[in-house]
Amino acid sequence: MSANRRSFLKWGGLASLSLIGARINTYANPVLDINHGNPLKKEGAARFNMCNYTAPKMDNVRVGIIGIGNRGKGFVARLSKIDGVTIQGLSDIVPSRVEEAKSKLDSKYNRPVSYTKSADDWKNLCDRNDIDLIYVATPWALHTPMAVYAMEQGKHVCVEVPAATSIEESWQLVETSERTKKHCMMLENCCYDFFELLTLNMARQGFFGEIIHGEGAYIHDLYEGNFSRKKYDSNMWRLKENASRNGNLYPTHGLGPICQIMNINRGDQFDYMVSMSTNDFMLGNKAEEMAAKDDFFKEYVGKPFRGNMNTSTIRTKNGKTIMLQHDVTSPRPYSRIHLISGTKGFAQKYPLPGRIAISHNRFFNEKEMKEVEDRYTPDIVRKMGEIAQSIGGHGGMDFLMDWRTIDCIRNGLPLDQDVYDAAAWSSIMPLSAASLKNRSGSVDIPDFTRGNWKTNVPLNLSLEKGGTTKLRGK
Repeated sequence: MSANRRSFLKWGGLASLSLIGARINTYANPVLDINHGNPLKKEGAARFNMCNYTAPKMDNVRVGIIGIGNRGKGFVARLSKIDGVTIQGLSDIVPSRVEEAKSKLDSKYNRPVSYTKSADDWKNLCDRNDIDLIYVATPWALHTPMAVYAMEQGKHVCVEVPAATSIEESWQLVETSERTKKHCMMLENCCYDFFELLTLNMARQGFFGEIIHGEGAYIHDLYEGNFSRKKYDSNMWRLKENASRNGNLYPTHGLGPICQIMNINRGDQFDYMVSMSTNDFMLGNKAEEMAAKDDFFKEYVGKPFRGNMNTSTIRTKNGKTIMLQHDVTSPRPYSRIHLISGTKGFAQKYPLPGRIAISHNRFFNEKEMKEVEDRYTPDIVRKMGEIAQSIGGHGGMDFLMDWRTIDCIRNGLPLDQDVYDAAAWSSIMPLSAASLKNRSGSVDIPDFTRGNWKTNVPLNLSLEKGGTTKLRGK
């Protein structure tokens, strides 16, 4: 072999390796294709920094709720128990849901009007001048359009997870919130689970040392439920999402608490991520099985269902890592993992109960766990924990989230989750899909704060200026 040919092969091989190792920034997915106006980066500074934003106080929060299905029905019930809240309107495309919810409300405190005349009647609810806060609890594809419209009409917004399903939608939420100066909070209830709040307070007080790594997940067997026509009123929106998307479709339950502990958007920031999925070994087969018995399901036969298990990893600007998993079909016990690994300590919730360790070979015993809980349980749980558990909603975390949100709005305090959290946490869904389309290549994660993460103050769960909101009649 000639010297010239050997030299060519040598440098050609090195060039190939460099291309393999390079970060991929052009995508097959049109959402992220640079030929379609790459939305990953936005030039210039933020119009207004909504992190730690304090809106004017209000004694009474007048609420409208869009979507009175499983989640929306719970919001109606729980918000009606909080003093200083008036439910002004309820909207759903199924009128009977609204009427059922209204029948359980005390008209002395709640005077909701029904908005059920058309698929767009929710806009008339948002147009009202006597509403301060809109809750959005509809199928995923409607979250961003409804949240944006509500903010445009001068309303604060609480939107169910995920807040956005594309990078463009994440930016729409950010830019609308900044322009209108209205809160846009994603209703990530897992941030209010008691063990997650315990580990957050422990991290704030340095128990774990420097946080190095975190893990979260949404492992939840919804296999049969995804095909339930009764549950989804034949709309089947969740099955449609699983049949049209790949990647981590539901990242925020595991991710949200980890981000708060790691101060994402408040001292650290997502940098890039990679994602890998198994094939689909279950949903396609189930669609064929259902179609053989019910013609309704024939349209799902042959669809490119997402892989059973998705594993995604994120690296932060400060050199820390997060691992996320998503599996809603396998017969595995429910798990959000919630793992915190630091230079001085470790915590993990699943399998239950939550566990703490400060050495490689032993978890804390029952007595030591009690001492940790006595010392590090945050004020919000000490004050409202038992009440939240008695009212319910995933063991109390749903009510704790609702109460805390209303209390912050009434007292003019920053919300625990802002629009940058909603945008960043939700962005993992489309970005994981982009990574998969490039054979698990790395994908940059947008900085929705546009640089403000470097100076934003970490989340403060103190009740020093709040905690004044009571239960109705107490």
